[in-house]
Amino acid sequence: MNVKPLGDKLLVKRAEARERTDAGIYLPESAKDKPQQGTIVATGNGVLNKETGGYLPFSVKKGDSVLFTSYAGTEVKMDGGEYLIMTEADILGIID
Repeated sequence: MNVKPLGDKLLVKRAEARERTDAGIYLPESAKDKPQQGTIVATGNGVLNKETGGYLPFSVKKGDSVLFTSYAGTEVKMDGGEYLIMTEADILGIID
């Protein structure tokens, strides 16, 4: 399924949750935290500039690994994966 975000929205694939701790202890499903990082899968057109009528480009691009806030975006499940639709304001930084 192909999804094209509209306007100032981004489609982000959330990273997989860790299966075990650094010490090697396996985590049950109830103890796993949802990762606050992911990869940008698709972008919208950008933020509409009301003065010129054009779109302002995003600071991020498709394929960037990003960190985002805990309650960022709207969760969407499709094709067996978890995705988030969020705005660029929810992104805290790009991972190099």
